[in-house]
Amino acid sequence: MRLDSLLGIIKTVIEVKAVEINPLVLAYLGDTIYENYVRRFLIASYGGNVKQLQEKSIEYVSARSQAMYLKRLLELDFFTEEEMYILKRARNYKSKSHPKNCDVVTYKHATALEAVIGYLDLIGRNTRIQEIMDMILGGKLC
Repeated sequence: MRLDSLLGIIKTVIEVKAVEINPLVLAYLGDTIYENYVRRFLIASYGGNVKQLQEKSIEYVSARSQAMYLKRLLELDFFTEEEMYILKRARNYKSKSHPKNCDVVTYKHATALEAVIGYLDLIGRNTRIQEIMDMILGGKLC
């Protein structure tokens, strides 16, 4: 078997397994990736004032903000069919709790955005993550 054939099989197995992972686990991973992108963007934009960085980060990392960005991306028909599958699984997942500072629907939408980012990371689609984050951080959704 050729190496490229073997790598193709491995990639397919990883994608199949990633689809089966609990959406909240995907969101757990996606949250760290999303926040890392935001932090790097804010540091590049505003420098080293930690108080200002923290205040600005809320504009991007709060559940309310993430839900708004997801809504705008959905309005643009931005996501692929595969990504929509992950988004819907995460949004519809029966969770026993949600943060006190937002309603259930907002939390589920924020979780869905984080889950698709986590999924894309697991299957190695970093360019696609970059495209999503460019839309969010590049002001293209405002």
